[in-house]
Amino acid sequence: MICPSDIANLKTDINEMVGQKIIVKGSLGRCKSFEKEATIEKTYPNIFVIKYEEEKRNVTYSYTDILTRTVEVDVFDGTGYSPLIPPAVETKKQKNLA
Repeated sequence: MICPSDIANLKTDINEMVGQKIIVKGSLGRCKSFEKEATIEKTYPNIFVIKYEEEKRNVTYSYTDILTRTVEVDVFDGTGYSPLIPPAVETKKQKNLA
């Protein structure tokens, strides 16, 4: 479940990254995916704008796109790329044997 505080924290993080290089990964459906380099251009209350390097076009994403993992964003930290949101750790539920 996505909490309002999660969205607020993500907005703050992305707002601080304006101008940074990122890699955007997502699905195009039917087992097709994409991975492109981009730069964070602007942030707004509900969306943020990125500019793809090779296509010279702007694309908008919502903060919930990242939180729901519709798209994944890796941020360039000077030496390499690291995920904006760490991968979810799956835990197996154990059966309670009584």
